[in-house]
Amino acid sequence: MFRAALMVCATLLTAGPSFNLAIAQTYPNRTVRMVVTFPPGGATDILGRMSAQRLTERLSHPTVVENRVGGGGNIGAEFVARAEADGHTLLLGGVPHAIGMSLFSKLSYDFARDLAPVINLAVFPSMIITHPSLPVKSIKELIALAKARPGQLNYGGTHASPNHLAMELINAQAGVKIVLISYKGTGQIVSDLVAGHVQIASMGFPAALPMVNAGKLRALAVTSAKRSALLPEVPTVNETGLPGYDVTSWYGVFAPAGTPEPIIARLYTELAAHFKAPEAAKRLSALGAEAAIKAPAELASFMREDIKRWAGVVKASGAKVE
Repeated sequence: MFRAALMVCATLLTAGPSFNLAIAQTYPNRTVRMVVTFPPGGATDILGRMSAQRLTERLSHPTVVENRVGGGGNIGAEFVARAEADGHTLLLGGVPHAIGMSLFSKLSYDFARDLAPVINLAVFPSMIITHPSLPVKSIKELIALAKARPGQLNYGGTHASPNHLAMELINAQAGVKIVLISYKGTGQIVSDLVAGHVQIASMGFPAALPMVNAGKLRALAVTSAKRSALLPEVPTVNETGLPGYDVTSWYGVFAPAGTPEPIIARLYTELAAHFKAPEAAKRLSALGAEAAIKAPAELASFMREDIKRWAGVVKASGAKVE
């Protein structure tokens, strides 16, 4: 029996390209699950559904979106990390999971070790918004007011989210203390911000832009390194008070570690072609986002660096989730 096992291994090793081709040609052999770790309707869910639709069109079996919500995105990520490494269970993941490596004190998976990068798809900037009654029209004025009223200003945020940490980065870089009012979701933050129950927020374009365009909220700045085409008149945080500030939410597709390279390569090829096309760019632009394609090796390096970067922000903010 041992000799037979050795012969099988030897056959696989010497098969080389033909064996890899066979794997790619027989994948998938059943429905593929795309796990999205946040609720339906948000930007990450939309990105997951765009990816699933493309794979359904190009693969021999459908790809369905499965929303596994909770734990700052870690419940769904752990589920994928523990799944069989055969390409039939995928994760739409990114910056929340990179942040989670240092934010959560007890995690049973490692984002960089237990998940194999397939492709980075897009980046999403946010905007810093306020209720119009707050007497500030720029980040510089906001910082000045926060220094004049230490601990008296507040912002709405979902604990452990990128937008929570974006505001904490302002606190850390500016040396101010704008206090977090914690919410479970973006919808309630928008409602309370419009009503004046909370003063400030960092928020993605899909939720914030309609209220800014209607004059119900004021956009002070966008969080990315460059201005948004959707709000070209609104400067960046970097331009108006905090040099070097650059916060965007990135998202891509991941598979369980150990997934065969031919499967990773096929998924990358299909998704890269779709998200480089003008139709996808137009849809992403409506979300305030843009395509940011990274191949598996590049994404692996980027995610490790981003985990380190956010560890510094988490440490400076004092944020921690048990």
